Amino acid sequence: MLPFLQNADNLVYLKVYISDIQSEGFNLLLRALRNSLVGRLECKRCGIDLIEIDSENTRNNLTQLNLNHNFINADGCRELAKLLQRGDSALQYLHLDDNEIGDDGVEILVDALQSNTSLIHLGLEGNDGISNRGQILLLKLVNDVSSINATLQSNHTLREVLLKDWDPEETVDVNEIQQQINYALHTNDNHRNHPEAAGREKVVWTQLHSVRRAALYRLQEVNHSVYSEIDPLHLPEVLSLIGRHHGQGELYLTLKSSIAGLFTRVNMKQCIQNEVALYEARIAWHRAIIEEQEAKLKELNARLATMDDSDQDKVVDTEVHNNKRRRL
Repeated sequence: MLPFLQNADNLVYLKVYISDIQSEGFNLLLRALRNSLVGRLECKRCGIDLIEIDSENTRNNLTQLNLNHNFINADGCRELAKLLQRGDSALQYLHLDDNEIGDDGVEILVDALQSNTSLIHLGLEGNDGISNRGQILLLKLVNDVSSINATLQSNHTLREVLLKDWDPEETVDVNEIQQQINYALHTNDNHRNHPEAAGREKVVWTQLHSVRRAALYRLQEVNHSVYSEIDPLHLPEVLSLIGRHHGQGELYLTLKSSIAGLFTRVNMKQCIQNEVALYEARIAWHRAIIEEQEAKLKELNARLATMDDSDQDKVVDTEVHNNKRRRL
């Protein structure tokens, strides 16, 4: 089979289903296809667990890779991440349903997808090791609300992340996480090939809406005010966005909850400067009064000194006059 694949110049799609090729066979298959035109590769139910990706010698024309129903774990995800981290990656569909991927594997894939701009579908259904933590990692991948900048730099390419369908028996958080992921993916889908527009919409519809923001903050354990990041010069524009997209009620809530804090923060330096100027003026006023009083006191002391000298002269004159009378 391998010699055939190495010389099949026109082969673009290869499907291996319910085979015992296992990891060794799959890795040999990848090496055999490195110079082929195969863009779609499916190896389902093939007993694959360990994967070896030689990213330097793997063609970048692979657009679809289906490895459903195998035994891939975090180590396998680490190898698959090499395909996603390539600057020229063309992989658009990665199917990993019904494997042995847990939160650690999800974290590896999420890290690889931070800068990936090719993958639009990620299938992770049936991986029972993925808990709330793994799902929240995926949520942060497509809509990180830790800051406005983080939201703008989230992944805006993914359009589908398959985890679990709505299950009324699941906890509220599990279903809510999936809903939030789906909303971000829907936004990405609405702005295909325009990631900046998707980022702006996520900011407007999640960061600038009190209810949605509170829900995402709770799920992602964020505890800060989004308005502390906004340049005061842009505040009128932000308020206008809120009013247009969310109505006057939301605008009122925004003003009520943030404007006082923003005003204090924006004008704190000026307030302190004004207060300093006030105290300096009071000190100058009191100093002028003190100087005036000191001058008055000095004048009074001078007058007293003059009066004391005059009284002393009178006493002397009286004594001289009395002495003259006695001689007579």
